[in-house]
Amino acid sequence: MATPPGDRPRPSANPIQPAKLLRSKWTAAVPVAREKHFIVTRVIEPDDPSMRPEWVEIEAVHSGRVQRIAWRALRDASVWRQGWV
Repeated sequence: MATPPGDRPRPSANPIQPAKLLRSKWTAAVPVAREKHFIVTRVIEPDDPSMRPEWVEIEAVHSGRVQRIAWRALRDASVWRQGWV
């Protein structure tokens, strides 16, 4: 018997790739200061081109505030939801 779509548990990790982060949209699971929706505006490239990016800048849609976070933090589904929910 199949599980109804609304009853499926959310995965514990958001499957993301650093190459596809730019301009991706995210929703904070717990909004702070009315900031809920964010866009990745910059992927910060490391000095060594053989290394993978570690950091991204996200911009709050409501306030325009920009913050730098480790892109791997976006994988935590208890903090971030992919897309605008």
